[in-house]
This record gives sequence, C-alpha cells and structure tokens, in this order.
Amino acid sequence: MTAPFEVSFVQRALWGGFLVSAICALAGTWVVLRGMAFLGDAMSHGLLPGVALAALSGGNLMVGAVASAAVMTAGVTALGRTPRLSQDTGIGLLFVGMLSLGVIIVSRSQSFAVDLTGFLFGDVLSVRQRDLYLLGAALLAALAVAALGHRAFLALTFDARKARTLGLRPRLAHAVLLGLLGLAIVASFHIVGTLLVLGLLIAPPAAALPWARDVRGVMVLAALLGAGATFGGLLLSWHLGTAAGATVAALAVSLFFLSHLASGLRHRRPRPAPVPAPEAH
Repeated sequence: MTAPFEVSFVQRALWGGFLVSAICALAGTWVVLRGMAFLGDAMSHGLLPGVALAALSGGNLMVGAVASAAVMTAGVTALGRTPRLSQDTGIGLLFVGMLSLGVIIVSRSQSFAVDLTGFLFGDVLSVRQRDLYLLGAALLAALAVAALGHRAFLALTFDARKARTLGLRPRLAHAVLLGLLGLAIVASFHIVGTLLVLGLLIAPPAAALPWARDVRGVMVLAALLGAGATFGGLLLSWHLGTAAGATVAALAVSLFFLSHLASGLRHRRPRPAPVPAPEAH
C-alpha cells in the first residue's frame, strides 16, 4: 500500500505537504478563530495577477505570488480603515478586481487553459527539492511571526479594545496577521492551488478546535491532521488515479466533518447516574 512513497517525486510531494500543513496550521488557526475564511479565499485568488505576470515574463512564480499577496494585504489594510466602507465590501471588491485582472493577463497567453488549471488546482507531484528549501524557510518565518505576535493576535481575536488599552497596537497586529495569512497562501498554492488552499488552511484547525484546550494546542493538532490528510490523500490519489491536490484537500475537509461528528457524539453520551450514598445504620 505504501509503495508510492518509494518514488522520489512522491516523497518530495509528501514532505512538501507536511511543511505546508504546518504553515497553514499557524495561520489557519487565527483564520478560524477570527472568522476570516472569506478573506482567506479572497487573498488566495488575489495571487493570480502576480503569478500570471511571472509566467508570461518567464520569471519566478513564487516572487509573483509574493508581490500579489503584498498588494492584497496592503489593500485590505487600507480599505479596513475606511469608515464608510465595511470590511467585507472592501475585501469583495479586491477579490473580484484582482481575479479579473489575473484572468485578463493570463488570457493573453496561448496556454491559457493549462496555466489557469495549474494555478487553480496546483500540482503537488511537481514539487522540486528547491521548493522544499523554500517551504522550510517559509515555515521558519511563519513560526517566528506566530511566536512574536501570539499575545497581540490573541488579544485582537478575543477583545480588540483591550488590546488597544494594553498597547498591543491592534491595527499593526491585524496587518502582521494578514502577512502571515499571505505567507501561508503563497506557500500552499503550488501544492493544492488557490481553489483548494482553504482545504488545508481552514479544515485542519476547524477539525482540531473541539479537541484542543488552547490556541497552541489547536495549531499542533491542526498540523498533525494536515499531515495525515497529505499522507492519506497522496496514497489514495496514487491507487485511485485521482488528482493529488484535490484528494488531499477533500480528505482534510472529510476529517473536519468526522471530527465534529465525533465531538457531537461525545457530548451526547449519557452521563452515568450518581451512586447513592450508603444509608447510615
């Protein structure tokens, strides 16, 4: 059953998925706790213009993705400070604008369908050795940001006004958190594509939430669940002949439903009746 992992490109895909799972756990936990799923979806699709320009110019796709992520982060931060415009409205406008611009750029290429398919759905089996080094560096950066910003992120998530009174600068913390989210999405889009990146970004932390006692516990369990989805997804895709990235994302979402089903059953179990105290004679 595990024979596929003896193949070198599947091994690289596995390690790439493990690294991405850890990065997504660090950012995705805050996405789930703060209800930022729509923002994550918008930022993942907002990478298209930079990736498209890099592809057409023969440049590095990762550099293009980073540039687009920076634009999206700056745009969301700026529009979030506009008092007459709700945050969801600003995110939606950026989402549509960046996606439309990306499709326009890619449509100039003769290989439009191939480029767009690879961008949307990823190609986990094409991970190279140097990609693993980049993912390792991205994980170290994500760990540093998550560790240094943990207190500010925690206060921002549960009480933004208290964060301000404690001098934690919630606006700066929000901008840094957007940067962490952008880092996770940039690191992940090559593995599962932008349409499926939310599978690893949201499903493992959401699945871990009922079983962990604190935020760090959610992150650790989410990374383990993401790694399990990667292993199982690659194994299933090899034997069933399905798309690897999509199978990994689908398995991650399945783990979420199984987790919440198990959690619901756990809370519905009848508690044992108290044993009556012996009567005094």
